Amino acid sequence: MRRFSSLSRYLALACVACLLPACSSTPSYNPTVFPYEIDQARVDKDGIKTVVIAHVNLGLPSRNYLEKEAPRIDAAVSAYLKENGFKVLPQRDFEQRWNTAVRSFGNPVDPTSGKINMKTFAQIMTSIRDDMRSSGLDAFIFTDLVELQTAFSGGLQHVARWDGVTRKPTLQGPGDGVSADFDWGMLLDVASLQVSIYDMELQRVFASRGGLDATQAVDSRSSKGRYIRRREILENKDNIQEGIELAFYPFVPSENWPGQP
Repeated sequence: MRRFSSLSRYLALACVACLLPACSSTPSYNPTVFPYEIDQARVDKDGIKTVVIAHVNLGLPSRNYLEKEAPRIDAAVSAYLKENGFKVLPQRDFEQRWNTAVRSFGNPVDPTSGKINMKTFAQIMTSIRDDMRSSGLDAFIFTDLVELQTAFSGGLQHVARWDGVTRKPTLQGPGDGVSADFDWGMLLDVASLQVSIYDMELQRVFASRGGLDATQAVDSRSSKGRYIRRREILENKDNIQEGIELAFYPFVPSENWPGQP
C-alpha cells in the first residue's frame, strides 16, 4: 500500500477541501478525449436535422443503477440537441415501434447473458426505419450509459481523467477525511455517455464518448480505505452537460472541446 511522507500525511488529513465534489473541467487540453469517428461526407449528404433517441442500448445493457438514470440523461440530450437546431421526435414514437417489432422478430437481447443477437436487432431496426420514414426522420441516436474503470492521480491534488473530463474524488459517510495510507492507485468505477448515430440507410455516421462522473466515492467509514457505490448517481447537472457536449463533438460543434482540433 502506498505511503505518504510526513508533509503529505499532514495534508491528506488537513486538506479536506481537496475531496469536495468536482466542478466541470475547463476546456484546456485533456489527452483522454475519446477518438471520435465521423463520416463527414455522409453527414453532409444526409443533412441530418430530425432525429429520434432510442430508448435501448446499441451495445450491452447498462448496469441497473445506470439504467435507472437513462431517461433523465436522454432528456438532457434531447434538450441539448434542440438548443443546437435539431428537431427531436418523441422517444415514445421509437419505443412503440420497437415493441411491435420485438413481437414479430423476438427480443434481440439474451436475458441470461445480456448479449445481443445482431441479426434480430437489424431486422427490428429495418422495420422501425421503414415505418418512420414518413415522419421526416433523418437519423437514429443511441445513447448508451457505459461504465469504465480508472484511477486517481498521485500527488496532492487527486484527480481522475477519462473520456475528456477531469473529476475530483468525493467522500461518502460520516467521516470528513481519508486515511493517509489510502491507495489512490485502486481502480474506480466511472460512467460515460456513448453516442452512436445511424442514418436512414442504417449506416453509422458518427460515434464517440464523453465522460460523465464517478459512480463510486471514497468510503470515509473505512479505516483502510475503499470505494463504495455512490448513493446518488449522475446527479451533477454541470458534469452531465459537459459529458453530453464531449460525446456529440464534432457532430454538434462546441467551444468546450478539450482535445486537439
